[in-house]
Amino acid sequence: MTDRTGPDTGSPRVHEPSSLKVVALGGGHGLAASLAALRRLHVSLTAIVTVADNGGSSGRLRDEFGVLPPGDLRQALAALCRDDEWGRTWAEVLQHRFTTTGPLHDHAVGNLLIVALWELLDGHVEGLEWVARLLGAEGRVLPMAAVPLDIEADVVGVEAEAPGKVTTVTGQVQVATTTGLVQSVRL
Repeated sequence: MTDRTGPDTGSPRVHEPSSLKVVALGGGHGLAASLAALRRLHVSLTAIVTVADNGGSSGRLRDEFGVLPPGDLRQALAALCRDDEWGRTWAEVLQHRFTTTGPLHDHAVGNLLIVALWELLDGHVEGLEWVARLLGAEGRVLPMAAVPLDIEADVVGVEAEAPGKVTTVTGQVQVATTTGLVQSVRL
């Protein structure tokens, strides 16, 4: 890769791919897809991941344990797994969801592993680093905040009897599935 902002010599400077540092911010499937692609470039990769999810397994763990929602962090870690047998296997284990009639139904193994390490190590970053080492992840995953965040949106048309009224909708799932027209979003 050529860096056209090289030293004053006037000649382009060429960087070794491993010397590049990339930070990706986001969450969900979009961030995971970006991380999987960036990992193949063999750059120094850090993901800063949203902690606003309140649905599914993440939402249940967030509510029950008072922790950051682990799902987007889990997806980022799985995306950073190597393409060898070890990495592919651990990525599948991390993403595996239980199918049962009991309380573990639809929980992802990786979510449970992450929450367990947070409890044992008493720290979000430390727990994520342990999971990354176990997986052989090629990059670092950090939470966007130290506490769970709540997305809020001002939405028009939520109430059928007052179609012009602006209503505040709170929660990532609730904002994503609102039937009204989102006017603004905030944390």
